[in-house]
Amino acid sequence: MKILLKKCWFIIPVLIFLACSNEQEIQQLQTAVEIETKDASRTGLKPIGTGVMMQAFYWDVPPGGNWWNTVRGKVKDWSNAGIDAIWLPPATKAQNGPFSMGYDPFDYFDFGKFNQMGSIETRFGSEKELKSLISEAHNEKLSVIADIVLNHNSGGQSEVNPVNGQPNWTKFVPKSGRFIRDYNDFHPNHNYSSDAGVFGGFPDLSHSQIRVQNELWKNSNSVAKYYKNVIGFDGWRFDYVKGFEPWVVREWKNAVGGFSVGEYWDGNAGTLDWWSGQAEVSAFDFACYYRMRDAFKGNNLNRLNDDMLWKRNAAKAVTFVANHDTDEIHHGKMLAYAYILTHEGYPTIFYSDYEEWLNKERLNNLIWIHNNLAGGDTTILYTDNDEYVARRNGYNSAGLVVYINNANHWQERWIQTNWSNTRIKDYTGHSNWQPVTQGGKWVKIQVPPKSYTVWAPK
Repeated sequence: MKILLKKCWFIIPVLIFLACSNEQEIQQLQTAVEIETKDASRTGLKPIGTGVMMQAFYWDVPPGGNWWNTVRGKVKDWSNAGIDAIWLPPATKAQNGPFSMGYDPFDYFDFGKFNQMGSIETRFGSEKELKSLISEAHNEKLSVIADIVLNHNSGGQSEVNPVNGQPNWTKFVPKSGRFIRDYNDFHPNHNYSSDAGVFGGFPDLSHSQIRVQNELWKNSNSVAKYYKNVIGFDGWRFDYVKGFEPWVVREWKNAVGGFSVGEYWDGNAGTLDWWSGQAEVSAFDFACYYRMRDAFKGNNLNRLNDDMLWKRNAAKAVTFVANHDTDEIHHGKMLAYAYILTHEGYPTIFYSDYEEWLNKERLNNLIWIHNNLAGGDTTILYTDNDEYVARRNGYNSAGLVVYINNANHWQERWIQTNWSNTRIKDYTGHSNWQPVTQGGKWVKIQVPPKSYTVWAPK
């Protein structure tokens, strides 16, 4: 009886509170309960980085709120092909409402639930459909990477900033009732005049303000923890990280964990290595991207000898051939995929290349090669304008030799492998040769015109 009385004593004020609370307060309480009770750890997923990431969107995917359902219908096939994670576009309501790709964020807690900015759903769909997609991806053992835009916001009302006396669009009152903002949360404010950079004239978030840190990642009901614990995201792709200091990404990652990669758009491998070290996360290997562009578009495979992030720190390099922002390697694109899927780093495949433009069977073959053969460090064996030969030296796998040919005719070359007196074959099916390596590990291999072969023990 005493226990029952104690329980009643606790419940009565809670019921009174709920009865007196408005709808927004009830929702916030329910959200807090969800965050505390939902198990944030998702076991059974493929270890991220052991396979290949899929960028599961392109610029201007069809509007109409059906994109989450489209991707949901593909995750099973992607997982079976060897994908281990999918990267989704910014998922919350932005200024352009049903037409926005999400990079003009307005309400970090509206995943297609509130009627604002001209719609209830986002361009991609509803919150319910997003959660269903994430659940299906988890069922298929895939991690789900959220695209996070932290540099700037858009869609606020105009107010005069007392620091400089100028009007700016910094008054944000989103219908979620979460992370309400004003000029104090942007630059300039009374404490900080600026940070590393601004983007497109949008209001620039001031991450050094303690309240902004609390709302974005520190509080128990912060943006980061809501994304992870309520919506179900597993990792993070940080947009335009040149716009703020590396510690912002580091603190977010330390607060909620998960695989993290930053878009530091710079072709200098040393700069990418510096930023990755400061942020303590991975970076997209733009140095690799631009050297591949020079090699395949510029018809000079010697450029693949140049500096890249994966050569400095393979564990932090996320390699790619195209994405929603940049797609310059048109001729030789399959050769570029053969390059990143046989070399070190964590490779990414662009949705449009996989689903629309290139040969899916050939890409699936390269994904299999990456996941099963491409182990160990890399030794470049030969380069000239038209030829590139490299060896992966193996550790838990046998390793491989990749031969890329940018010429209009067949090529052959003697190379030194990892294997003595071993019959090898081309795992791409582009060559029918099955030569036997010599005692000194040498063997002659071949490659068709404008193509590639990948050799390993039969």
